Amino acid sequence: MFAGENSSSLPEAKVLAEITDPLQVEFRNVTKLYGAVAAVKDLSLGVHQGEFLTILGPSGSGKTTALMLLAGFVGPSSGDIRISGKSVASVPSYHRDQGIVFQSYALFPHLSVHRNLEFPLEMRGMKAGERSTRVARMLERVHLKEFGDRMPSQLSGGQQQRVALARALIADSPILLLDEPLGALDRNLREQMQGEIKSLHREFGKTTICVTHDQEEALTLSDRIVVMRAGQIEQIDAPEALYDRPTTRFVASFLGEANFLTDREFKIEPNACPAGTIPMIRPERVRITPLTSRLQSDTDERQFISGAVVSMIYAGPLRKYEVRVGSSVLIVREHVAAGQQTFGPGDIVQLELLRSDIRFVAN
Repeated sequence: MFAGENSSSLPEAKVLAEITDPLQVEFRNVTKLYGAVAAVKDLSLGVHQGEFLTILGPSGSGKTTALMLLAGFVGPSSGDIRISGKSVASVPSYHRDQGIVFQSYALFPHLSVHRNLEFPLEMRGMKAGERSTRVARMLERVHLKEFGDRMPSQLSGGQQQRVALARALIADSPILLLDEPLGALDRNLREQMQGEIKSLHREFGKTTICVTHDQEEALTLSDRIVVMRAGQIEQIDAPEALYDRPTTRFVASFLGEANFLTDREFKIEPNACPAGTIPMIRPERVRITPLTSRLQSDTDERQFISGAVVSMIYAGPLRKYEVRVGSSVLIVREHVAAGQQTFGPGDIVQLELLRSDIRFVAN
C-alpha cells in the first residue's frame, strides 16, 4: 500500500511513558573507533516504532557517526545494531530498508523532479504505471504538483528539500533518517519546513531519527531528544522535560541559555542543593522590574534581588537583558508587550526569582 493512503496518523503529542510499540531500532553497546579516537562510545539506545527521535549535540559529539552507523555507511568497531529485532551491523546500506534525507539534499542533478522520485521505485522493480501514479500522489502531497518536469537546479532551496523528503518517503520504507535536514535553509523557510516535517510524520507514521545541532529544531520536531557529548549520551528525555529539567550543566547550557546561581548573593538554602550539583534557572523564568522599593524575599517561594543592567538586546518578540548581580551576570528574557518599561545599561533593577523554578544540575 502507498504510505499516503493509510488514514491512520500519529497523535499530536505522545505520552512516552505509555508507549507500548516495540523497539524498531536498537544500538547495543556500539563503539566506533577511528584509530585511537572513539567517535561513539558504548552507545545503547532504543527507538520505538513510529517515534520521532532527534540526536542533538555539538560538533564532535558523535551524533552524525551514530546516524551513519544506522544507515550502514560505516560499520561499528564493536557492539550490535538491530532493526526490528534483526542484527544489521554487517548488512550493507543498500540492503537496509530506509529512506535518507541529507543536508545537501543529494538530488540527481541530471534527472527531473519526477525522475528523482521515480528512481527508487524503479530500482525496486515497480511497474511503470504504478510508479507514475505514486509519484503524482507524492508530488501533490508535498505541494509540488506542477514541478515534476523541472530540474533540481530550477528549484528553490525549500522546494529541493521537499523533493528530498518526498524521495525518502515514496518507497514506503519503515525508517526515515534525517541528517541536518534543514541546515541549508534560512530561518523563515526552516520554520516552515519544520511544520511540514511534523505534518508528514503524523501522516506517514515513520520511525524517524534526525540528527541536528539546532536546539529549536530538536524541541519542535521530536518525541524524544538524545543529547550527546564526546560520543556518549548525556541525557535522553521528552523535549519539555529535557529543557525544564536538565540533569547536567552541559545539557542546561547546550539546550538553550541557563543562569547558574553560584554567587553568594543568591540565597540558596545549603540543604536544598544536593551534593555535586549547582542551582540553575532559565532566563525566561526571571522577572525584571524597576527598583521602586526593595521587596523582601519570601523564604518559602520568592527571592528579590537588585542588580545593574549591563546590556539590552531587542530581538523582535523578545528583549534580552544582561544584569550584573554581585560577581555574576544573569540573562533575563522577557516577551515584548505594549507599554512595557524598558531598561538600559546602568539602570538599577529588581529581579524576581521563584524558588520553584530553580533546578539543580550536576556540575
